[in-house]
Amino acid sequence: MSTFDLIDHTIEAYCEAHTSPESELLYRLNRQTNLETVNPRMISDQLQGQFLTFISKMLRPERILEIGTFTGYSALCLAEGLTATGELHTIEVNVEYEDRIRKYFSQSPIEKQIILHIGDALQVVPKLDMTWDLVFIDAEKEDYMSYYEAVLPSVRKGGFILADNVLWNGKVVQEAVGNDRDTRAILAFNDHIQNDRRVRNLLLPFRDGIMIIEKL
Repeated sequence: MSTFDLIDHTIEAYCEAHTSPESELLYRLNRQTNLETVNPRMISDQLQGQFLTFISKMLRPERILEIGTFTGYSALCLAEGLTATGELHTIEVNVEYEDRIRKYFSQSPIEKQIILHIGDALQVVPKLDMTWDLVFIDAEKEDYMSYYEAVLPSVRKGGFILADNVLWNGKVVQEAVGNDRDTRAILAFNDHIQNDRRVRNLLLPFRDGIMIIEKL
């Protein structure tokens, strides 16, 4: 259980009960991730998955970039809003997840629109010569600033970046101690976005915090 609960668990359960359910594919992926991976809490849950799907469907993006695939749940949610000719490119550094990711992507009706890249995002992103309508960042916290600066030039004007875990289990409002580099990185990232005149932003106290960033 989290040591810092933004929302009472009974309220969260009520929200889940009044949110459209996962698809059968997402349900199976969610269950297997929880049963078979070391850090299952890294997966987007039903609420966050539906949030990502709603954002994507409202934007109807032609090109989506995801940094941090994990087992593929969030990618499948985001891909639901793609145009008929759109593509989602998702980057995962951990090669051990590749077979599981491809297994579930292959079961999606829009499999051919989802492109998986295995490697370091900071090396992969510069090779993708595309303009992004929507970017989702959910990978190494120490590298959030680097991811952001790497992708922002390629985000179209009026396009959006979503950054997950920006409340970092509540540690952003606690004193960062010792060598807690992840917390310090998130604090620096949040401050940087707040002061970046190239964008406007909204930090939502949703799940572990999502920063919504619009490129001006």
